[in-house]
Amino acid sequence: MKENNYFTLINPQTGNLAFKLHFFENENPFDTIQRLNLYSVIWVKEGAGSVRADFSDYTINANGLFSFSLYQPFLFKAEKHLSGVALYFHPDFFCIHKHHKEVACNGVLFNNIYSSPSIKIDSNTELNFNMLIKQLKLEMQNPALAQYELLVSYLKILLITASRLKTEQQDAENIETNKHDEPFILQNLKNFIEIHYKTKHTASEYANMLAITPKALNKLTKTHFNKTLTELIGERIVIEAKRELYLTNKSIKEIAYELGYNDEYYFSRFFKKHVNISPQFYRETIGFDRASSV
Repeated sequence: MKENNYFTLINPQTGNLAFKLHFFENENPFDTIQRLNLYSVIWVKEGAGSVRADFSDYTINANGLFSFSLYQPFLFKAEKHLSGVALYFHPDFFCIHKHHKEVACNGVLFNNIYSSPSIKIDSNTELNFNMLIKQLKLEMQNPALAQYELLVSYLKILLITASRLKTEQQDAENIETNKHDEPFILQNLKNFIEIHYKTKHTASEYANMLAITPKALNKLTKTHFNKTLTELIGERIVIEAKRELYLTNKSIKEIAYELGYNDEYYFSRFFKKHVNISPQFYRETIGFDRASSV
C-alpha cells in the first residue's frame, strides 16, 4: 500500500501495522512526541537540529541515523528542514529480543541506556543503505512470493550494518575518552547496575558501593551519559520489564517481584511513569498474551 511517501505492510492476522517505509523531504514529521509500539530507525540525510529522547537531548546533523525502541518517547526539533527516510517495524514482523544474538543490535542500536541513539553514516554505509532501502521499496511496491522473507532479510542486513558501525564509533569514542581520563568509576557503575538493578533501586545504594557521594556520582553520570543515576537505574529496570512482558506469560505480579517490587501496583506506577502506558497495555499491544491469542 502507498499513500504519498508511505509504504506499509499490514499483518493479515491482526490487522495491525507490521512494517512501514516513510520518505520525508524538507519537513519535520517528528515535531510532536512519538511513542510508538514499533521499533523506529530514522535516517536524516539532510537537515539540522536536536532530538529529545527519554530524558536527554542529542544533536541532529546530516547523515545521522537514529534508532528508538518500543514506546520510547522522542521528539525532533529542526533548525533546518529534514529530509530522509524512516523505517518502522513491529516485533511481530521482526523481534529484536528474539534475534538479538543473530543481529547483535539489542543493546547497541536499541535499549542502550549509556549512549546516544545516533550514528554518523559514512559514505560506504550510505551507498549500502540506499541500495537496501531501494530494494525494500521495490518489494513493497511489487509484492510477490516470499515477500515477508525478503523484507526481513533486507531489514536484518541494514540493522547488522548499523550495529557494526555504531560499535566501531563507540570503540573510537572510548579510546578518545580514555585519553581524557574518564573516571574508571563509571565502568564499575555500569557493571554494578547490570548485576544489582533487580535488587538495588536507589542512587544512594550505588554511591555507597562505589564509595562516592550520590551528588558527585550523579554529576559524573550527567557529564558522561547525559542522564542522572536515577534515570539510568530506572531505564535498566524498564528494559528488563519490557523483555519479560513481551517474551513470557509471567503475570505482572511475578515480573514485579523478580525486579525487586513486592507491590505490583507500585511497580505498575513506576512502569507507567517511564513508558507512559501500563504494563498490561504494553503486553496487550506488544507482548506474549496478544501474540499467543492470535
